[in-house]
Amino acid sequence: MFDVFLVTFPFFALIAAGYAAGRRGVLPLAAIPGLNIFVLYFALPCMLYRFGAGTPIGQLLDASVALVWGLCSLLTVAAVVMASRRRMGWNDASFGALVAAFPNTGFMGMPLLSAILGAASAGPVIITLTFDMVITSSLCIALSRLDAGDGGAAGRPGVARALRQALRGILLNPMPWSILLGALASTLSYRLPSPLDRTVAMLADAASPVALFTIGTVLARSALLARGRRRADAVHVVLPVVVAKLFFHPLLMLGMARLAMAAGLPLSEPSMVALVLLAALPSASNVSMLAERFGADNGRIARIILWTTVAAFFSFPVAVGWLHPAAAAAK
Repeated sequence: MFDVFLVTFPFFALIAAGYAAGRRGVLPLAAIPGLNIFVLYFALPCMLYRFGAGTPIGQLLDASVALVWGLCSLLTVAAVVMASRRRMGWNDASFGALVAAFPNTGFMGMPLLSAILGAASAGPVIITLTFDMVITSSLCIALSRLDAGDGGAAGRPGVARALRQALRGILLNPMPWSILLGALASTLSYRLPSPLDRTVAMLADAASPVALFTIGTVLARSALLARGRRRADAVHVVLPVVVAKLFFHPLLMLGMARLAMAAGLPLSEPSMVALVLLAALPSASNVSMLAERFGADNGRIARIILWTTVAAFFSFPVAVGWLHPAAAAAK
């Protein structure tokens, strides 16, 4: 377990450094959008391209990985929505479900799993990230509009308009395109010209530290949003989603993966480990931006992201240690 902490500590230390910089004003909160733009539009796409180009096309088209991840994500969304609808509307329930089902794969999962599992993590990371960006996010955005109906009551967009906005966001997001280009390069065994390849490599190498530091600054901003909330309110509307993200989601993933393997699906042991560890990651920070755009309780979503990240400092190494024999074999 100590060896696991040695591997994971630098990643959480970078998050803590970003958090401290944001809370103490060393890095102005107004600078966070600039960091996000660098990571989302430059560094992460280059990392994803290199991941895709360096991964055999068979791993990028692993239907077993997509099926297991997709079923677990949809079940998590359904469970959280049904549990939340007793005390809140579709909008808040749907974004609570999204923050429970969508792990921080881009900013945190890629560098962390690459360090733990090596090249075996590339295919599952790319498949799960694509599924969550396209399917899980679109589904939750559509569900969030059921309060208003398709007419967009109270100034909120209806289901059709929300789905158009989600599709537009996907098309303008460089990450899916970088995945597609990387997969095409893998299929054609294409390699970039040397000067361009070095440029892409430099940007890709910057992705992990800058992304992790940026998570910290986003969490600092989230902590400011969360100030002034009642503790009882946090227990009722935040804690259940935190538990769903860090415990229900990975345990469901483990059970579903084992069931799929027992049923004869060609899901490899390394892919199973990668899927469970991805599910054990804290919530994706971009859900907060989506919640704000669609008028959900962004303070609640920010607190869920904050506490899943804090708790994952302890829970994620435990998950790695639990799966350690399989993780070591995967690497």
